[in-house]
Amino acid sequence: MAHRDRISQLPEELLLRILSSLPAKDVVITMVLSKRWKFLWMLVPTLEYDHATYQNAQGTRFSRFVYSSLLLHEAPVLETLRLKLDRESATAVDIGVWVKTAVKRSVRELDIDINSPSILTPVTLPWSLYAGGCKTLVALKLSNMTLVDASSSLPASFPSLKNLSLVKMKYPSEEFINKFLASCPVLGDLAVEQCSGDSVTVLAVQIPSLKSLSLRKRPDTDDDEAYGFVIDTPSLLSFDIVDHCGELCVVESNMPEIVYVNLDINYRRPWKMLSSLSSVKELELCLTSSKEYPVGIVFHNLVHLTICSCETEWLNLLLCVLKDSPKLQGLRIEQYHNIRTGEQRPCWKEPSSVPGCVLTSLETLEWVKYEGTEEEKEAAAFIFRNARFLKKATISSSSTDPVKKLEMLKGLSFLSRCSSSCHLTFD
Repeated sequence: MAHRDRISQLPEELLLRILSSLPAKDVVITMVLSKRWKFLWMLVPTLEYDHATYQNAQGTRFSRFVYSSLLLHEAPVLETLRLKLDRESATAVDIGVWVKTAVKRSVRELDIDINSPSILTPVTLPWSLYAGGCKTLVALKLSNMTLVDASSSLPASFPSLKNLSLVKMKYPSEEFINKFLASCPVLGDLAVEQCSGDSVTVLAVQIPSLKSLSLRKRPDTDDDEAYGFVIDTPSLLSFDIVDHCGELCVVESNMPEIVYVNLDINYRRPWKMLSSLSSVKELELCLTSSKEYPVGIVFHNLVHLTICSCETEWLNLLLCVLKDSPKLQGLRIEQYHNIRTGEQRPCWKEPSSVPGCVLTSLETLEWVKYEGTEEEKEAAAFIFRNARFLKKATISSSSTDPVKKLEMLKGLSFLSRCSSSCHLTFD
């Protein structure tokens, strides 16, 4: 019985979907399979070029392949173009030409990742990307690049852009990037990781449509200027900020729909942000200080709280937030960062009253990297003693000493008996 090529009998739409999941070099190879496949690769809506997958290929050979396959590509719409490069695989001119070609093909998702930030010359994206020539662009992801202002005017609008990621980028000016962000009227998801020398002192995120915001600032700047953010995002649902070298984050509007917040910052006065985030349902905090904690703030909707135990003030911060979270159901304590050498550790101070959530709503406790220090024992005893509705406690230790772990287990087992309905798990 003759061998039947069942794959080739599949509908063209399904074959193109399968090919879209493959690197471009594998897609092009399929042209040798049969007459039907000879031109099929030219219609694939997704093209991914990864220099790392071209074993022993010189940069010129790789770039020639990208040029030829892009020029022969005939799909009416280029859904996705992904370029994963290093400084040897392409020049700034190459990247500019490839992007311009994608813009002419009405690209919807553009992803450029340069593995080495030390590319010899700045990468200039063609002005057609900014000046309305790419109205179809929905997602833009750029990393390790330098954007050069190719025109005296600033970007007009990205009318369809919904997802934007800028990682370790450098910009011609602070005004450029702030107006760039303001030119995205329907942007829903923004992720920015700043780096030293990016020409940005204060990043302004003022986008009414934004739903998800992630901000990262690398702690490698030597400048003495105050760095920070200005945020005006009234529709935000998720807010994640990690900044260990900045000075401030000004939130200009309330966020009534906020669901998730992660604040991992070392600002001197972080509390001004909290009043705008009081509607949050899930909150993660790593803050250097609980001093000047605001009076009167109430987290009416907060049900899950995570506190990082790496800072000296973490116990005070924990009690402050517990006091202001009447509906809290889940509490997680974890040391996310290493404790600095010589860092003073906190002392437990019994509160004058038990927070209402501990008495009436707390159901789960998860404690990661529990080490059985005196302050940890006191805090655990306080929770077990007063959490009347605690159902489950999961406590784990990073210690590899079996004797120490056994001692911790015995102590926790004794404490958990104070809460008759609680099931304790120790790892």
